[in-house]
Amino acid sequence: MAAAAPPLLPTTVVPAATPSPSPIPTADDANPAAARAFLSRLLESAKRALSGARPWSELADRSALSRPDTVADATSRLRKNLAYFRVNYAAVVALSLAAALLAHPFSLAALLALLAAWCLLYILRPADAPPLAAFGRTFSDREVLGGLIASSAFVVFLTSVGSLIFSALALGAAVVCAHGAFRVPEDLFLDEPAEQAAGNPLLSFIAGATGGRV
Repeated sequence: MAAAAPPLLPTTVVPAATPSPSPIPTADDANPAAARAFLSRLLESAKRALSGARPWSELADRSALSRPDTVADATSRLRKNLAYFRVNYAAVVALSLAAALLAHPFSLAALLALLAAWCLLYILRPADAPPLAAFGRTFSDREVLGGLIASSAFVVFLTSVGSLIFSALALGAAVVCAHGAFRVPEDLFLDEPAEQAAGNPLLSFIAGATGGRV
C-alpha cells in the first residue's frame, strides 16, 4: 500500500520591494557644519575688520572741526579722512542702515527671508547635493541661481525695501562726507601698513566660504 502524501503547506509570495522615492531636498538639508563654519568665519572676519577702527574720541573731536576754505580743501580733507577713518565710516553707514531697517520691520523681514534663501539654497548647499526638486520638477544650480537673482532684484528694485536701503545708505554717506570735509586731518598719521590697505578681508572671506560660487 502506497504511503500517504504529506500535506501541502501554505506558501506566501513576498512581493518585491518597491524602491522608495528619493526625498525632495528641502531647506532642512543644509549642512549644519557648513553653516557653523560660515558663521564662525564671518564673525572672525568682522572682528578682524573692526580691529582697525580708530578711537571714536578722535572721530567726535569737535575741536578738530572747521569750515574748509575751498572745494579743493574739502576734497583733500575728505580723501585723507576716508583713508584714516574708513572702518569707523563703514560702521556709521552700517548703523544708519540698521536703524532704518529696525524702524521698518516688514523690510527687515523681507531681507532676512531673502538672505535665508541665498544661504540655504545656494551658498551653504553642499556641492554634491542632489538637484533641488519642487512642484514636480527638478531645478539645476543655474536655474536656482537665476531664481535667487530675480527674487533679489524684485525685492530691492520693485518694493519699498530698495528705496529704504538706498535712502539709509545715502544718509550715512552724507554724514560721512560732511564729517570728512569738516574734519581737519593735520593731526592724523596716515601710516597704514600695506597689508591692511590691500583689500577688504570680508570680501575675500565670502569668496573663500562659497568656494568661488558668488
